[in-house]
Amino acid sequence: MNARLSKSFLALMAVALSGFAPSAFAYLDPSTGSMILSAVVGILATLGLALKTYWYKLKSLFKGQKATEAESPSTDTVAGTEADKD
Repeated sequence: MNARLSKSFLALMAVALSGFAPSAFAYLDPSTGSMILSAVVGILATLGLALKTYWYKLKSLFKGQKATEAESPSTDTVAGTEADKD
Protein backbone atom coordinates (compact mmCIF):
# COMPACT_ATOMS: atom_id res chain seq x y z
CA MET A 1 0.00 0.00 0.00
CA ASN A 2 2.85 2.36 0.80
CA ALA A 3 4.53 1.78 -2.59
CA ARG A 4 1.26 2.56 -4.37
CA LEU A 5 0.89 5.79 -2.38
CA SER A 6 4.44 6.87 -3.19
CA LYS A 7 3.91 6.22 -6.93
CA SER A 8 0.74 8.31 -6.86
CA PHE A 9 2.55 11.07 -4.99
CA LEU A 10 5.42 11.06 -7.49
CA ALA A 11 3.00 11.21 -10.43
CA LEU A 12 1.12 14.10 -8.81
CA MET A 13 4.35 15.98 -8.14
CA ALA A 14 5.55 15.48 -11.73
CA VAL A 15 2.31 16.92 -13.09
CA ALA A 16 2.40 19.82 -10.64
CA LEU A 17 6.04 20.70 -11.34
CA SER A 18 5.55 20.54 -15.10
CA GLY A 19 2.91 23.24 -14.75
CA PHE A 20 5.51 25.63 -13.35
CA ALA A 21 8.01 25.22 -16.18
CA PRO A 22 8.92 28.56 -17.78
CA SER A 23 8.33 29.17 -21.47
CA ALA A 24 11.30 28.51 -23.72
CA PHE A 25 11.97 31.16 -26.32
CA ALA A 26 14.23 29.32 -28.73
CA TYR A 27 15.18 29.78 -32.35
CA LEU A 28 14.64 26.84 -34.71
CA ASP A 29 16.53 27.26 -37.94
CA PRO A 30 15.14 25.93 -41.25
CA SER A 31 17.31 22.82 -41.22
CA THR A 32 15.62 21.63 -38.02
CA GLY A 33 12.43 20.89 -39.93
CA SER A 34 14.23 18.75 -42.49
CA MET A 35 16.10 16.95 -39.70
CA ILE A 36 12.81 16.10 -37.98
CA LEU A 37 11.30 15.01 -41.29
CA SER A 38 14.24 12.73 -42.08
CA ALA A 39 14.00 11.19 -38.59
CA VAL A 40 10.30 10.48 -39.12
CA VAL A 41 10.96 8.94 -42.54
CA GLY A 42 13.74 6.81 -41.06
CA ILE A 43 11.48 5.54 -38.28
CA LEU A 44 8.74 4.71 -40.79
CA ALA A 45 11.21 2.86 -43.03
CA THR A 46 12.50 0.88 -40.06
CA LEU A 47 8.98 -0.05 -38.99
CA GLY A 48 8.11 -1.08 -42.55
CA LEU A 49 11.16 -3.32 -42.80
CA ALA A 50 10.39 -4.91 -39.43
CA LEU A 51 6.78 -5.55 -40.45
CA LYS A 52 7.90 -7.05 -43.76
CA THR A 53 10.39 -9.34 -42.03
CA TYR A 54 7.89 -10.65 -39.52
CA TRP A 55 5.20 -10.96 -42.21
CA TYR A 56 7.41 -13.33 -44.22
CA LYS A 57 8.21 -15.32 -41.09
CA LEU A 58 4.52 -15.58 -40.28
CA LYS A 59 3.69 -16.68 -43.83
CA SER A 60 6.41 -19.33 -43.79
CA LEU A 61 5.10 -20.59 -40.46
CA PHE A 62 1.71 -21.31 -41.99
CA LYS A 63 3.23 -22.82 -45.14
CA GLY A 64 5.34 -25.19 -43.05
CA GLN A 65 8.71 -24.03 -44.37
CA LYS A 66 11.57 -22.41 -42.57
CA ALA A 67 12.16 -18.76 -43.47
CA THR A 68 15.71 -19.46 -44.67
CA GLU A 69 14.56 -22.30 -46.94
CA ALA A 70 11.94 -20.12 -48.59
CA GLU A 71 14.34 -17.26 -49.29
CA SER A 72 17.55 -19.05 -50.34
CA PRO A 73 18.18 -21.79 -52.91
CA SER A 74 18.61 -25.29 -51.56
CA THR A 75 22.09 -26.69 -51.01
CA ASP A 76 21.45 -29.59 -53.42
CA THR A 77 21.23 -27.32 -56.44
CA VAL A 78 24.32 -25.37 -55.41
CA ALA A 79 26.34 -28.56 -54.90
CA GLY A 80 25.07 -29.94 -58.20
CA THR A 81 26.29 -26.93 -60.17
CA GLU A 82 29.72 -27.09 -58.52
CA ALA A 83 30.07 -30.78 -59.44
CA ASP A 84 29.25 -30.01 -63.07
CA LYS A 85 32.12 -27.49 -63.26
CA ASP A 86 34.76 -30.07 -62.30
